[in-house]
Amino acid sequence: PEREAEPAKEARVVGSELVDTYTVYIIQVTDGNHEWTVKHRYSDFHDLHEKLVAERKIDKNLLPPKKIIGKNSRSLVEKREKDLEVYLQTLLAAFPGVAPRVLAHFLHFHFYEINGITAALAEDLFEKGEQLLGAGEVFAIRPLQLYAVTEQLQQGKPTCASGDAKTDLGHILDFTCRLKYLKVSGTEGPFGNSNIREQLLPFDLSIFKSLHQVEISHCDAKHIRGLVASKPTLATMSVRFSATSMKEVLVPEASEFDEWEPEGTTLEGPVTAVIPTWQALTTLDLSHNSISEIDESVKLIPKIEFLDLSHNGVLVVDNLQHLYNLVHLDLSYNKLSSLEGVHTKLGNIKTLNLAGNLLESLSGLHKLYSLVNLDLSDNRIEQMEEIRSIGSLPCLEHVALLNNPLSIIPDYRTKVLAQFGERASEVCLDDTATTEKELDTVEVLKAIQKAKDVKSKLNNPEKKVGEDSRLLAAPCVGPSGSPPTTAPTSASLPQPILSNQGILGDE
Repeated sequence: PEREAEPAKEARVVGSELVDTYTVYIIQVTDGNHEWTVKHRYSDFHDLHEKLVAERKIDKNLLPPKKIIGKNSRSLVEKREKDLEVYLQTLLAAFPGVAPRVLAHFLHFHFYEINGITAALAEDLFEKGEQLLGAGEVFAIRPLQLYAVTEQLQQGKPTCASGDAKTDLGHILDFTCRLKYLKVSGTEGPFGNSNIREQLLPFDLSIFKSLHQVEISHCDAKHIRGLVASKPTLATMSVRFSATSMKEVLVPEASEFDEWEPEGTTLEGPVTAVIPTWQALTTLDLSHNSISEIDESVKLIPKIEFLDLSHNGVLVVDNLQHLYNLVHLDLSYNKLSSLEGVHTKLGNIKTLNLAGNLLESLSGLHKLYSLVNLDLSDNRIEQMEEIRSIGSLPCLEHVALLNNPLSIIPDYRTKVLAQFGERASEVCLDDTATTEKELDTVEVLKAIQKAKDVKSKLNNPEKKVGEDSRLLAAPCVGPSGSPPTTAPTSASLPQPILSNQGILGDE
């Protein structure tokens, strides 16, 4: 479809202020729905004018003259405001297409206006692009810049509107084709001195053809297009402060289809779409969003090993049985109140962060035989009996229980460690190594417990001892033994993260 003609840009001098001994004029620039302010003193106008006279043969007498006597008097300043506004409007009318570079910079087009932004970015990449790609560094870009490039491409104008080869859009496209590491960060409020709200701007990421890692924050996932173009190569993705559901990020197409299935599944019943999986993605950070459920879009990320959903509003652990390779899961600071049946969804999990939820009971954790690191701090666990659910886990080494009601019980540490039986010396509680003195106390507590057990056995001879005590001293067996039957064999995994920072860390 034909795009509407661009509305003419306007520049109005809306006032002035005294800074030290000189007057600064406040210019409001309007470009369609976007507007921003720029401040300049008269001498800046004078410099601009001299350059335009030399480069573009502008009429020498267009600029209101310099007056030395009474230069800051109110009447002179007000007259000058009007004259300078006429001057700027005349210049904008003289260059309706692309403004000359000196004028564009004077009016901050390189920060806020589509042609100016893309020209500045193109020139930057013309000069530094090869060096950035060679160094393999993360390239940071603003949503406003991506929006400008997207708009520029849709307008289908010549790629080099200004006639300066350095500002050709081709430099941007050549760079984005080869870039591997991208970071897109928006601002929460309006951007700079403008009314532009970056998180509402649509942009298209399909110009990136080789991304291995992408980090997006403070954008709106609903306005991001083309991220799925990176499915073949993307290994690490972080989308924070941007999404209201997992689907928005992983299956933006879902809104168009009633029924969809991931590629490679045996199809049953009516399916309107078959969607390719994120075949290279192993790390996904969707922390700090407004996600309330773990939806079926996880079927599209079968290779995931690290999943961070911390700082969301997740109510139930669901759908994670589709992630056979999941080893590290962060669900801290959500709204989980129950873990019933979790072992059926998290077979091979090694690190599980559940800090900052609403948990009172730990039943559901007792069969996570591969679990090595478990963070349960900042929950509502009151009863020492709850610790028995995790006391028999054969590989557990690090447990955090601080800031639960039970952590203020006298002798809390030794009472918790006693629940681990023979493995008490191998468990590190709340990041504090267990002392010899604590282990002695644990031995005493275990002896007392044993006597109680014998006594209750004598009183109820027909009641068979629960299988938990048989597992109590079970060593941590490798994948060939049992349990755990399905321990992951990968030895080269990164160190688990137990803090409440995201997998990729907060900036």
